[in-house]
Amino acid sequence: MLPKTGVPKLARAASTRASTRASMQSGSQARVLAAPAYAARRQQHFLRSLAVITAAAGIATVSQYYLHDGRLLNSALAEAPPADQPDIQFEKRRKRGANKEEDRDLASSQHLQVKKSWENPGVYACGSNAGKVVAPDSDASFIKTPRRISFFDGKLLRDIKLDTKFGAAIDEQGNLLQWGVDYSTDTTQPTVTLKGKDLVSLAISKDRILGLSSSGKVYSLPVSAADQASGTKPSESSWIPFWSSSSPISYRTITPSDMSYSEKVSSIDSGLEHALLLTSKGRLFSMAAATDAFPTRGQLGVPGLSWDNKPSGPYYQPHELTTLRGFNISKIACGDFHSIVADSDGRVFAFGNNTSGQLGFDYNTESAVVDTPALLPLQKLYAGSSQVPVVTSVAAGGANSFLTVDATKVASRNSDGRGVGRVSADTFACGAGIYGTLGNNRWTHVQGTPTKIPSLSSLFEYDETNNTVIPIRLASISVGNKHVAAVMSNVAHTGALNTDGETWWGRDIVFWGGNENYQLGTGKRNNVNTPTYIQPLDQVAERKVRGKEEHRFQITPRSTVRLADGRKVSMEQRVECGRDCTAIYSGV
Repeated sequence: MLPKTGVPKLARAASTRASTRASMQSGSQARVLAAPAYAARRQQHFLRSLAVITAAAGIATVSQYYLHDGRLLNSALAEAPPADQPDIQFEKRRKRGANKEEDRDLASSQHLQVKKSWENPGVYACGSNAGKVVAPDSDASFIKTPRRISFFDGKLLRDIKLDTKFGAAIDEQGNLLQWGVDYSTDTTQPTVTLKGKDLVSLAISKDRILGLSSSGKVYSLPVSAADQASGTKPSESSWIPFWSSSSPISYRTITPSDMSYSEKVSSIDSGLEHALLLTSKGRLFSMAAATDAFPTRGQLGVPGLSWDNKPSGPYYQPHELTTLRGFNISKIACGDFHSIVADSDGRVFAFGNNTSGQLGFDYNTESAVVDTPALLPLQKLYAGSSQVPVVTSVAAGGANSFLTVDATKVASRNSDGRGVGRVSADTFACGAGIYGTLGNNRWTHVQGTPTKIPSLSSLFEYDETNNTVIPIRLASISVGNKHVAAVMSNVAHTGALNTDGETWWGRDIVFWGGNENYQLGTGKRNNVNTPTYIQPLDQVAERKVRGKEEHRFQITPRSTVRLADGRKVSMEQRVECGRDCTAIYSGV
């Protein structure tokens, strides 16, 4: 900083020189000689400004020092961060477990879910509890997220089916269990009803249960415990030779006619009033499945068949679909009032009610009912794509139908030959979409032409075991009256017998459709029109280990594991969509 006397000395010197020159010149010259004085004043102004700036810089430096707790900024030109900007949060270092297994639990939610499914087999359910089905011991009207049914803790099941007012399941020994208010208002827990039949699968109508045994026998019994007690009880043989007794409950045995010696029923499914029976020879039979109604919407697939002209004999007798002779039927599915089947060559036939387009044909007011199996023109879905479609599975429920298709790229006149032989796995839906059941991100009342579900179609992944890219298909699909769940067949790893250092992971599972009764398990009540994930089933166990991190539910594929009782079993988790409710169970 300049000394205080500097500026006056410069001013006096300039004034002396100006006076000397002024005395030697006349009038106009004096005005010219005034310029040095002006320059002196400019220099004086500059020096004062420099002093002010220097002082201000010093004050700013001191201020910044105190404002930042004694820490100087790296640069005088650096800007201070905005006052509302949050501090940077660094992820806390995850604590290590006591052993490698705990470390794997901490590192992978998928690993933890797979392990819990093996350690704690059972049944999770959500949705409407109006009939005390998803929570028999609760008075709650709804169960918003999957909750365990305590009765099934530690138990493995062969099958389970849920209606709003009743539930049915087959235990590991092949016995039938029933519960819900339509079974009995006095019973609050599942009860064994039909014993010793070695049942393997179930189908339910609006008031009856069909059970298929391992030997191919089909049993039909009423849902109500009162009807089981009051109805006709058939005679059953005993382990004692030449000794028989009456069954403790009423039921029927269903046997299709003209069965060959080695032929037996291999698969069953049911709508509200009808059922389909598929034999090991690829023959298809249909029958009335309700107690008080005969199918009138073409869902039996027999042209012109009605109560008035039915053949002599019981009204529930099976009828062969002779129009399908010559086609080796391999897959069957029933909606409420329609049927859809596929043969071993990948062709699809549909029949029954079509008011929502659920048969895959455009709705026609003059032909809302199709009582003869009709072939779906699948090639139209791939017109101009040089792909040949083959149906790999069918599913149905309510007023909807679903198809999974393998479409293979073939050489064509307009193609360049690239990608020939490549398979694309696609999923199609048709029928009612007002609840989002079509899964195509639209709300459509009627969808006659099958529409592709984008998020479940044309997906691929890299298979590290085989070093190749493979299509992601659906492992299974379950359809309720308004909602759907699909398990994706993505590459999984559940090395149950080799646990050294390996991390297990399962398969993706998605849900969509109607959700007014919380049947999707999202915890919310809004309908969903595109496949979506839900949270892990056992959120309490998840949070105890991993905190509040958000993860998606992964379902465990079939694996051979050792249970707590020491038994080694082959088991998997399965999903079953019912009427306004959903179950996820440990199946054998």
